[in-house]
Amino acid sequence: MARCSYVNKNRKFLTTIGLPYELKIINMGVPMKAFIVTTIMCLILYLLLTTGSGTDILGLWSFIELAFGILLCIIVGIIARKVFIKDSYRMLNPVRWFLFLGYLIGPFFLALTKANLDVAYRVITGKINPGIVKISPGLKTDLGITLLANSITLTPGTLSVDIDEDTNDLYVHWINVDTKALENKPVECKYICGNFPKWVRRIAE
Repeated sequence: MARCSYVNKNRKFLTTIGLPYELKIINMGVPMKAFIVTTIMCLILYLLLTTGSGTDILGLWSFIELAFGILLCIIVGIIARKVFIKDSYRMLNPVRWFLFLGYLIGPFFLALTKANLDVAYRVITGKINPGIVKISPGLKTDLGITLLANSITLTPGTLSVDIDEDTNDLYVHWINVDTKALENKPVECKYICGNFPKWVRRIAE
């Protein structure tokens, strides 16, 4: 009886402020779903990165490693659930994960190799022209812009230093600014990160 009274009071309050009671019930479950999905995704990534760390479980992981991983992923799930998922579950699509894998071993790895050689050349010769440039990748989601910013930072010679939260434009420190690239502002993405934005758009948007 007390439970019915509580529910009726909430229903009356929510209806008064213009929010349907049924909608409120549905939305209450979203944070938990986001937490579960984020935790599972982090655990899968953790297991991939720690494969071969032990022999206790399937000959691939140790009990301590697995226990630590689960605890760590739960903490990350609590903290990052609104960042990774928000109101979209598009990253549950396995096709996007295969695209992400293809991106890592394809375009990103090639760009990483090329950038390492270029930076090594500039360290030896001293031929650098550092500066901060602005690019407009045209990405709409936080996950997309985060993936691109990290890809740029992990590529030697470039570093993401700031973001315009209104337009999702990125400010990038470039070890050797190409004067040709400065003809258009914002600088075209191809000079900084090649076709990264196209891949990120397929993966995260």
